[in-house]
Amino acid sequence: MSDYQLICDYKHIEKYKEGFIILVKSIFGIDFSAWVEQGGWNDKYICYSFIDGDHVIANASINKMTIILNQKEYKAIQIGTVMTHPNYRMQGLSRKLIDHIIDKYEHECDFIYLFANDSALDFYPKFGFQRMQESSFSINAVHLSSQPSKTYSVRPLSINNSVDFTLLKKFAEEKIPVSSILSVINNEHQLLFYFILTFHDSFYYIEEADVVVIFKHEDHQLHIFDIISTTGIDIDAILNSIITPETETIHFYFTPDYSIDHLEAELISQSEDTLFVRPFLKELPKHFMFPITSHA
Repeated sequence: MSDYQLICDYKHIEKYKEGFIILVKSIFGIDFSAWVEQGGWNDKYICYSFIDGDHVIANASINKMTIILNQKEYKAIQIGTVMTHPNYRMQGLSRKLIDHIIDKYEHECDFIYLFANDSALDFYPKFGFQRMQESSFSINAVHLSSQPSKTYSVRPLSINNSVDFTLLKKFAEEKIPVSSILSVINNEHQLLFYFILTFHDSFYYIEEADVVVIFKHEDHQLHIFDIISTTGIDIDAILNSIITPETETIHFYFTPDYSIDHLEAELISQSEDTLFVRPFLKELPKHFMFPITSHA
């Protein structure tokens, strides 16, 4: 293992960048190429990788971002893209990378956090991470009909349209907190990832409100993944603009402001992404959800 070299912040070195993209695709089945080509890989996303020769064999990345928690700003690091090539596992490479990141950043930020799948639930507590339970938020759509509100026209956006993509980049760079309780800002690289790779057919522009909403209708459920604004959010008008007569329940994949009428919150008992935080964040309220568009 002494032959493995630790490298970092190599987005301008083509052979390592390509090696990273290849490893991500082989491990997670996700092709980062379009995100990289569209300028998503900026200085807020830094890879820490082991290489064997010129091949990237293990990685843990950090995402620099600002967390708004109860109207107070926190400097945070989120760890993600933790992976090791199958031929190099059981050598403690991920452990060394996580240790390196903690040593480097724990005194430069207020907290470090990550999301883990079921296979890693016993791994991260070894580094001092504590498991946190998020909540789900929803509203029964029947309550909206009793709230007279203006409605706006909604149009889909396409990343393949240069004008639309320029608009999306502006929103990603200049967005304000979606909630005063818990929001993530200064994470435009992550938003572009979700625009390009995850929700490319699910984001819409409400021009009169100057807001981008990422949402999807399924059966009688409306799933709202994010609301992105650079000025302000009139939640009632937005909801009334995107619901349909068939909508029964509206689900939020972020923490809405608790002032929303008839908002229901419920602790999530099982999740594909389990939150781990270091050190423990006593400031977190009982019910919260980190925006899904901020997951690394």
